[in-house]
Formats: sequence, structure tokens, C-alpha cells
Amino acid sequence: MAFNNPGRSFGGQSRANTSGPGYRGGDDRSNRSPEPTISTSRILFGEKLMPTLYSDVAEDCAKEVARQIGGRDVNKGTQLRRFYDELVMLQGKVGSSAERYDAQAPYIQMLKAKVAYAMGRNKVDVNFDRLLRHVIDQATDHKSLAQAKLFMEAFMAFYKVHGPKD
Repeated sequence: MAFNNPGRSFGGQSRANTSGPGYRGGDDRSNRSPEPTISTSRILFGEKLMPTLYSDVAEDCAKEVARQIGGRDVNKGTQLRRFYDELVMLQGKVGSSAERYDAQAPYIQMLKAKVAYAMGRNKVDVNFDRLLRHVIDQATDHKSLAQAKLFMEAFMAFYKVHGPKD
């Protein structure tokens, strides 16, 4: 029987052995994105904000993202601004309502999927991916979402100074 014979398909056609020692395709581990160098540990939202969150911390993040780990055409200001604009739009829909936050939470979390897609297309690098994911993870209610928006606003202002000139 054909289906008990490894390397043979149902129609009797042989298929390439992709698990043996001479296989040279598909496994592209050497081209994976490098490890992020950005530190997000000081980005904390909540009742008591660090006094330098919207100044020094945002500027340090902007400088690190401006280093462009992924190459010359990543982290363009216009691309990063799209993520900021969407966060602003979502925060505007939520306002100061816990109920509206709950309704918008899936769309807020979807920003993580969108930044992953952008990273896969080499539009953003691993540092911006890590930054935005951390900011979204910290935005757990309508108050912290407003703080996340303000942080990204400060980040974008500093990125305009330290980032590439579009």
C-alpha cells in the first residue's frame, strides 16, 4: 500500500525527504529578527506614575527605536504614526468609560497583531514591536489607556527628533 511507505504519496509519487541530513530548504532560523535591545521595564501605568515617564523614559525609548535594528527602511515616522493614530482613535472611542473600554479591548489588543504584521513586512523592527506590545499590555482599563496614549504621544515627539528624516 502506498500510504504505509514513507516518502511516497497517495498517488504513488515520491516526495522530497524534508527531515533527512541533506535537506537545505525552509529552515530560515539564521534570518530571524535580532533580539530587542529596548528596555520597557520603566514603562508602568497606574495610579502613581513615574515623574519622568513622559520625558526621560519616552525619550530613551525613542532613541532606542531610532537605532533601527531591522535595516534602513524600517521605523519610518509615518509608519509609527499609524500605530499612534490608531491608539488615539481607540482611546477617543473609550473616553472615560469602563464599559466602552471593555467593548474596545479586543481592538486595542489587535494592535499587537498589526505590529507583528508590520514587523513581518519589515516596516517596523523588534524594538518598536516590543515597545508597542508592552504599552498595550499595560493599558488594562480606560485610565491606563489614556496614559498609554500620552506615553506614545511623548514617544512620537522624541522620535521626530531622534528618528530618521522621512
